[in-house]
Amino acid sequence: MRSSQINFVRVFRALTLAVLVAFAISACTSSKTITKANVDEVAEGMSKKQVESILGPPTTIDTKDFVLLKKTTYTYVQGKESVTIVFKDDKVQSKASTLSE
Repeated sequence: MRSSQINFVRVFRALTLAVLVAFAISACTSSKTITKANVDEVAEGMSKKQVESILGPPTTIDTKDFVLLKKTTYTYVQGKESVTIVFKDDKVQSKASTLSE
């Protein structure tokens, strides 16, 4: 290979690596914007997985195991607004939101 071809291959590999790293970082840090519309999609009886597919991962999770039931609270914080989803035995029991339109 000529010198110019070797340099091209090195540059191409470096650019490819940079693009892959950029995609990996953006995938790790991506979070959904929570809107009143997608909070309204969350319905009683939904699983945690279903809720996370709509709202993304929660900001905090609080789980309490009682003798006969398990209660988990997902809290989503976005600026000064928040959404709280309460699960009873891993199904949505209630939700509360301070989101405005």
